[in-house]
Amino acid sequence: MNIEKNNLYINLIKEIKEQIRSSQQKAILSVNKELLILYWNIGRVILEAQERQGWGAKIIDNIAKEIKNEFPELKGFSLRNLKYMRKFAEEYNDFQFVQEVLAQITWYHNITLLDKVKDKDKRIWYVRKNIENGWSRNTLVHQIESNLYDRQNNEIKTANFIDKLEAPNNKLALDTLKDPYIFDFITMTEDMNERDIENQLVKKVTKLLLELGSGFAFIGNQYKLEVGGDDYYLDLLFYNLRLRCYVVIELKTGKFKPEYAGKLNFYLSAVDDILKTEIDNPSIGIILCKEKNRLVAEYSLKDMTKPIGVSEYKLLEKIPEELKGTLPSIEEIEGTL
Repeated sequence: MNIEKNNLYINLIKEIKEQIRSSQQKAILSVNKELLILYWNIGRVILEAQERQGWGAKIIDNIAKEIKNEFPELKGFSLRNLKYMRKFAEEYNDFQFVQEVLAQITWYHNITLLDKVKDKDKRIWYVRKNIENGWSRNTLVHQIESNLYDRQNNEIKTANFIDKLEAPNNKLALDTLKDPYIFDFITMTEDMNERDIENQLVKKVTKLLLELGSGFAFIGNQYKLEVGGDDYYLDLLFYNLRLRCYVVIELKTGKFKPEYAGKLNFYLSAVDDILKTEIDNPSIGIILCKEKNRLVAEYSLKDMTKPIGVSEYKLLEKIPEELKGTLPSIEEIEGTL
C-alpha cells in the first residue's frame, strides 16, 4: 500500500503543515510586536528627554551616531527612523493601544500612516481596516490615496438598507457601501458601454474585489436566471461572507433613472427565491452609475421592497491624443512589472 495516497496520512501531513504555518505566523507577529514596542519606548525616551531638558532636534543626530558606533551592524536606527520613533511616541501615548492594536501591523505600515494621514481618528480607522483586511503597504497607500475613509463614511449614502434589513446587518451593509467607487484600473473611452466596463471589471476581478471591500466573493457576470420561462441576466453577482448574502450589482454608464431600481428589485426577488438558502440573509443590490441625482435616487428607493443602494463610480480618464504613443499602456506597464 502506498502510504502517500492514504487519506489518514494526507490529513496528517495537512495538519502538520497548518501547525507550522500557524507557528510561523505567530513568530512573525511576536517579532513585529517586540520591534514596535522597542521603537515606541525609544521614541518616548527621546520625547521625554527633549521636553525635560529643552533639547532640540539636534539631539537625535547625536543619538543616531552613538547607536551606529555601538552597534555598527544594527539596522533600523538611522536618523530618519529615530525621528519616526519620536513622532510615533508623540502621536500615541497609550502603551496598551500600541501593544494590542498598532503592533498588529508592521512598522512600515505605521510610518506610512503617520506620513499620509494627519488626522488621528482617521488614521486609527485605517489601522483597524488594515488589520481587518490584511492589506500590504502598497494596498494601504492605494486605499488612502483613493480616499477610502470619506467614501465609506459618507453620511448621506443613498440606500434603504437601514429600513429593509434587520440589525446588525443593516448597519454592516451600509458601512460596506461606498460612494463613489473608484475603478481607476479601467481607462474610460467615449464609446464605452455597460458591457465594456463589465468585461474589464471581470478581467481585473482581483482589483474589483479589493475596491468592493472585505468579504466579497465573485460568482459570475451576466449570471442567468430563468423566471416564468424567460431568461434574465445579472451584470455582476457576488456573495458577501460577512453579510452572509448574495449581492447583485447593476452597471449603468449614464445618469441614474428611477426604473433601474424597479428592475433590480425584481432581480433581488428572483435571487432570493432561486439562489438564497435558509442560512442566507436577504440579498442586497447595488446600482453603480456614472452620475446620480440624490433626491431622485432617494424617492426611487423609498417604496422598494428589497434592500438597494445607489452609488456613483469613477474611471480613469482617457489618455489625451497628444500623449498617445509616448506613454506606455497599463497592459505594457503590468507586463514589464
